[in-house]
Amino acid sequence: MSYDLVVIGTGPGGYVCAIRAAQLGLRTAVAEKRATHGGTCLNVGCIPSKALLHASEAFEEANKHFADLGIDVGTPKLDLKKMMAFKDEGVAGNTKGVEFLLKKNKVETFHGTGRIAGAGRVEVVSEDGGNQMLETKSIVIATGSDVTRLPGVTIDEKVVVSSTGALELDRVPKKLLVIGAGVIGLELGSVWRRLGAEVTVVEYLDRVLPGMDGEVGKQFQRILTKQGIAFKLSTKVTGVEVGKKGGASVTVEPAAGGGAAETLQADVVLVAIGRVPYTESLGLDTVGVQRDDKGRILTDAHYATNVTGIYAIGDVIAGPMLAHKAEDEGVAIAEMLAGQSGHVNYGVIPNVVYTFPEVASVGKTEEELKKDGIAYNAGKFPFTANGRAKANGTTDGFVKVLADAQTDRVLGVHIVGADAGNLIAEVAVAMEFGASSEDIARTCHAHPTLTEAVKEAALAVNKRAIHV
Repeated sequence: MSYDLVVIGTGPGGYVCAIRAAQLGLRTAVAEKRATHGGTCLNVGCIPSKALLHASEAFEEANKHFADLGIDVGTPKLDLKKMMAFKDEGVAGNTKGVEFLLKKNKVETFHGTGRIAGAGRVEVVSEDGGNQMLETKSIVIATGSDVTRLPGVTIDEKVVVSSTGALELDRVPKKLLVIGAGVIGLELGSVWRRLGAEVTVVEYLDRVLPGMDGEVGKQFQRILTKQGIAFKLSTKVTGVEVGKKGGASVTVEPAAGGGAAETLQADVVLVAIGRVPYTESLGLDTVGVQRDDKGRILTDAHYATNVTGIYAIGDVIAGPMLAHKAEDEGVAIAEMLAGQSGHVNYGVIPNVVYTFPEVASVGKTEEELKKDGIAYNAGKFPFTANGRAKANGTTDGFVKVLADAQTDRVLGVHIVGADAGNLIAEVAVAMEFGASSEDIARTCHAHPTLTEAVKEAALAVNKRAIHV
């Protein structure tokens, strides 16, 4: 079985890479260890979590806010089993969709664990022990990432769970303790808080959403606290002990040391301290593919490893572990292998937290600009001054635009607010074309929409905001 390209892994990066390669005339095959395509994202990550975020948000709206709109539905009752079925239906629809697209584009699928057996050879071992050897000109590794384990803490996916287990709970825990105040921890913490859990988030650092804009993190934490999530920042977990009858005792102490230890009780503990590249069983050491000290595969600007004919994209290489980043890299390497000029602009990759309100960012944070010594102007506009937000009763948050002090080119945009994940797309397109804040400010925005807050923030860069 001879191919131009074999892709190992069919998450967002892998399946997109395979489809684009096939479109460009390369004979392409994929190796996937799961029975379904889509990787972590579609099966146990992005898609199921967004389904539960959507469903739990609707539940809370009916429970707490419908009456404010003049809608009397009484007290809504939670049918968790049916909500999980709704989530599973969304997962099935998406994974089957990827299966259809691969077949449509004549990409051949081999189910089993892919291992690089040597130059131009991929061995696929199925669950029943059978194996097939694929000959190929090029190999793209797109095996994604796995949850980061907390040393000394065993994840059993029942009491101590990863994000995977947190998407499959068969009851709402009375007390949920989340270890980690990053995107995954805050999203899943929000889901179960809306459904009735008492949620406490323990974070080693002194802030939530590490890596995002500092002002965004501070205001977002205040919003989540107002919603009922408790935070213990600058705190480290030193032990998790599961009780014989269920539940867990979690020992914490100040991250800086020197303080007294404290024991917290929880029915479920969610470990959400990040993700690590998944390169297990790939045979990288055998063929000599180099990795860095974080386990990421080292590649050059064209996604090539140090071994000729082997490439890598997505979560297994450096950069943000985001599905859309992996997708763009998949397209880029497919085009390069077909003799075209693939490219990814890493300065314009949006990042979104799908809580309510949402958080979205693209480009540089204020902290990064200060660190790099780049002079900038900032324009900020609150949703409390936006007509549509007022009418909808969704006034939490703001839009902040950061622009170069000399050229006015937009360097970063940060949004906390309803529908921030969609609002960020406008500025991502603008930044891709090198827009200035004035370009955005002079673009006519429909009224009444939340997008007007983006325009007003751009106006505010030069102190020209109208509505504040």
